[in-house]
Amino acid sequence: MNLDTATIAKLAAHLEDCELQAHDTLKITDDHPDMDWEDAYAIQDEIRRRKVARGTRIIGFKAGLTSHAKMKQMGVETPCFGFLADYFSLPEGGEAKVSEMIHPKVEPEIAFVTKAALRGPGCHIGAVLAATDFVLPAIEIIDSRYRDFKFDLKSVIADNCSSARFVVGGRIAAVADVDLRTLGVVMEKNGEIVAMGAGAAVLGHPAAAIAMLANSLAERGEEIPAGSLILSGGITEAVSVAPGDNVTLRIQSLGSTSIRFVE
Repeated sequence: MNLDTATIAKLAAHLEDCELQAHDTLKITDDHPDMDWEDAYAIQDEIRRRKVARGTRIIGFKAGLTSHAKMKQMGVETPCFGFLADYFSLPEGGEAKVSEMIHPKVEPEIAFVTKAALRGPGCHIGAVLAATDFVLPAIEIIDSRYRDFKFDLKSVIADNCSSARFVVGGRIAAVADVDLRTLGVVMEKNGEIVAMGAGAAVLGHPAAAIAMLANSLAERGEEIPAGSLILSGGITEAVSVAPGDNVTLRIQSLGSTSIRFVE
């Protein structure tokens, strides 16, 4: 690590304030070019600690930048991982308040819910599938706190990987009943198709993202607890949304879920 404890705490407070107050900032590596990967996750961990200290529950995790489309869109080459707080969850068919965010975008994902803990190192797709209770469709609403969505990977990791809101719904399915690689995915905005893809867009198999998460957490002495909800990563490029938009995600064999955007 290159940053001291006081700097990490200051940057965590700054980024969380940006999230909670919906105002943007320049990427933090502009002022801290020596920041390393350990520093980035330490800032994210401090944001999580701040939330937990105020009574927020951490209900799961998210993998970010796991498809080649997302990596290309964001100009990065490596996935990243963040946490999900309880207030990120929105009801199926409910409303997302754009006023609580800066520049929201949506992406289609396959969500996993675990029935057993997952630990690295050496976690693999088979272990993930064995520990999965069920999968279901998810729309993640990302909202980078960085101005104009311009950031480097260290800055976005510190910012909890642009986590903001999500909605899950549709039908649940056991992983033995579906081929997660070939599931067709269609996302519509206001009745028009805006994105299409298949599960294999996420690292060849969505469960590979969960395995990478478990191995990444192991490096910090953590694990994925049983009962966790995990967003496995955007299958397509993210799509911008505005007040008045209605977004529906349909996944083959898993049904659909939707969210509408208001002021």
